[in-house]
Amino acid sequence: MIGAHFHPDAANGGHAGGDGGGDEPSRLHLLLSYAGWEPDPLIERLPRLLEPMGVVSHRAGTGKDASRLIQNRTIHIAVVDLGLPLEAPATAEADPEFSEGGPRLLELLRRLDDPPPVVAVKRRARTSRDDAREIAAALRLGAFAVVDRPRAVSDLDVMLGVLRRCLDRHYRGRWPG
Repeated sequence: MIGAHFHPDAANGGHAGGDGGGDEPSRLHLLLSYAGWEPDPLIERLPRLLEPMGVVSHRAGTGKDASRLIQNRTIHIAVVDLGLPLEAPATAEADPEFSEGGPRLLELLRRLDDPPPVVAVKRRARTSRDDAREIAAALRLGAFAVVDRPRAVSDLDVMLGVLRRCLDRHYRGRWPG
């Protein structure tokens, strides 16, 4: 099973007594932003894969949605789509100014008192130079890792491996709390 790579260590059974920022203190809270770049995205499968392991996914389709989530709940790991629009997703492709929600979200997360590890999901780059610039900018803004947009099941496995590394490095392999 793909999700087996992300399971917390057995010592604490996936539960920690800390503050989850809401009504589920023993859960890991994942911010999952998505810019709507394909009709049936594989990344939408993450919540179903991770929920049985104690991960609560909070989805955001715009930078403003993500900002509201961050203000109202503790986020332990964030997946930030760099193509995330600030507001109306329908306008993101038509006007590049609206697609700056991802980088702004990285800045907002970095400024938190206790910033979560962030996995940045790259936009589809026009050139390798654009791709390199986007990766460098995301890392400068504090991203733990930068990954390609998941397009195949093997890409989901990569994403789960990165999420596991976030858990290992930032929370020493245990649920935050």
